Parts: sequence; C-alpha cells; structure tokens
Amino acid sequence: MGLEFNDAFIQAEEHRPKPYISEAGGIPVIDLSPINAGEGEAFSGLVAEVGSASKNWGFFQVINHGIDGKVLERIHAAAREFFALPLEEKRRVRRGEDNPLGYYDAENTKNVRDWKEVFDFVTSESLEIPATDEPGEKRTDLFWNQWPEYPPEFRDVFEEYSKEVEKLAYKLVELISLSLGLTATRLSSFFKDGMNFIRLNHYPPCPEPQLALGVGRHKDSGALTILFQDDVGGLDVRRKNDGEWVRVKPIQNSFIINVGDIIQVWSNDAYESVEHRVSVNSERERFSIPFFINPAHYTNIKPLEELTSEENPARYEEYNWGQFFKARKNSNFRKLGKENVQIYHFKKALLAN
Repeated sequence: MGLEFNDAFIQAEEHRPKPYISEAGGIPVIDLSPINAGEGEAFSGLVAEVGSASKNWGFFQVINHGIDGKVLERIHAAAREFFALPLEEKRRVRRGEDNPLGYYDAENTKNVRDWKEVFDFVTSESLEIPATDEPGEKRTDLFWNQWPEYPPEFRDVFEEYSKEVEKLAYKLVELISLSLGLTATRLSSFFKDGMNFIRLNHYPPCPEPQLALGVGRHKDSGALTILFQDDVGGLDVRRKNDGEWVRVKPIQNSFIINVGDIIQVWSNDAYESVEHRVSVNSERERFSIPFFINPAHYTNIKPLEELTSEENPARYEEYNWGQFFKARKNSNFRKLGKENVQIYHFKKALLAN
C-alpha cells in the first residue's frame, strides 16, 4: 500500500499549482570547473556569477562540479530500490518524535500534508539537538541514523556520497563567502560539529496533481541546500522579480543549489532564501536527494559584523540554530494550528530615519 489520496493533501485554492508552469527564464546555470583554481580571471568570474545568482534568484544550477556521474547513478538506484520495498519493511526504520531520522510518509508543510515519502539521515552518524525548543534549554538529545537492512548496499552507497557532497558544499560556502566580500574561510568555522543531513524524497504518481503538492511552498531554514534530482522535474522556484513560479529544468548530473535562511541572516538580507515547492504529476514517480549543510546546534545566528554598518544596521535579532531546528521539526509531525517558526519572527523593527 502506498499513499492514499484524501482531504489532508488538498492545498488551499490560491496555493494549488497551475496546469502549466514555464521553464523559460529559469535559474542560472553555473559551470564550476574553475573552482579549484582559487585565483585568476576564470575563478573571479565564477565568484561573481555565484554572487549574482544568490542575490537575484537565491537559486542556481551547477555543472562540472567534480562528483562522478556513477556515484549519482548509485544513489538514485539505491533510493529507488528502498522506496519500492513493502511499506512494513520501510516502517522498520520509521522516524517519529522520539527520533527525527529514518523513514516517514506523513509530513506536513504549512500545515498541509505533502504527497511524498522520505528517508532522512545525518552525515555524522548521530545528531545532537536541544531537548526542547524552550529558550535557554541546556539539555540535549542524541539521535542515531537508522539504516535499513535492504537494499544491502544502501548504507555504503550513501556514506560514499556524503563524503563527496560535503566536499562540494564546503567549496560552495567558500564561493558564497568570497562573493559577499568576505575571506574564503569566513563562514567555514560555523560548520564545525555541523548538523548536515541528507534526505531521500520519493513523489509517487498523484491521482489529483492539480489539488496537491509534493512539498508545499516553503523556504529552507538551514545554510545551503545541494539538490540532486532525476529527469522528471517538478521543483518550482518563485522568481524574485515578478513572483511567478518557474519550473527548474532537469540537467543530467547537475545539482541545484539554494541559499537558506541562515545565509540570508548572515548576509543581512544581501542574499535571500527564496520560496520553492514541488509539483507532482499523475504519470511518473520522481526522486530527489537534497543535502543540507547546517551549523552545530549550539550556534547562534545573527548578521555578520562585516556586513553591517550605521547605514546598514543588523536586521535580525540573534537566535539559536538548534532550537530553531527543533521547533521546525516538531511542526513536521502534527498540525500546529499556527505558522511554524520563521526567520522573519527575528526581524528587528528598524527605526525610520
């Protein structure tokens, strides 16, 4: 038994996808091949491209990123094989409020159920987060990855991929740091003991794709997301200049990169975390595999001093990443009857001059 459509999946009318979404005028595609030079005209051009895409779109697609296509084939095959297992087999590694890692098929976004099933794991084998989202909470909980028994190669394939995609993530963080006029390593220290995790998404064919979404409209709460997707397509990005939804056209062996809320706050709104969603279809299943690079749970997030001034004062109050993450995770499991925590809740009321 897979997902069964019911009213819990139905989006409010204003949030339902239109029958046709344009792929024209889509997110920038950036060739990362100059990334290892570290200097020179091509590298400077790359930094400028990353800066422009982060500022104008909050999203970009990268090619020639250095991760072998065979590694990507293996993760796609392993994800496909896992989600094809009987439901009772997948639920042997089911996640819940007692452990946010593992398999799940009843996630909510903006208090509406998503048409998808997921599997989450951390790249460090265990996850430490605050015990509650109460301010000043000092106790922490430790969670461990729940690896499935089948397919037997699943753990090895994804541990290999984790190492590769983490290397790419740190290079991208350096490019973003340079594009903000900071030193290459200015942001890197925030990721010591980081809460990096990988999600496998499976979007089965949906009998009512005009009423539901694979993931409702949202912004990513972490620092940076690196997404691998198959050739089906369905990721929609809200274009900043006109607010229209644009479909990201799949490019074989590419990654889609998006700036998260944390980089928006660090940059003091120079770069913006942009709303996106996943549309579904009635014919083809779709797989995607995002990697989320995040700081350690004890990290407090606030605008960087170098990017604030008298003319451009800090626009956000400081907040704790672990507690923010904990509060957001809680909202995935049950309808809250209210909006979950967002970075704009920490926005300062700036005095008009």
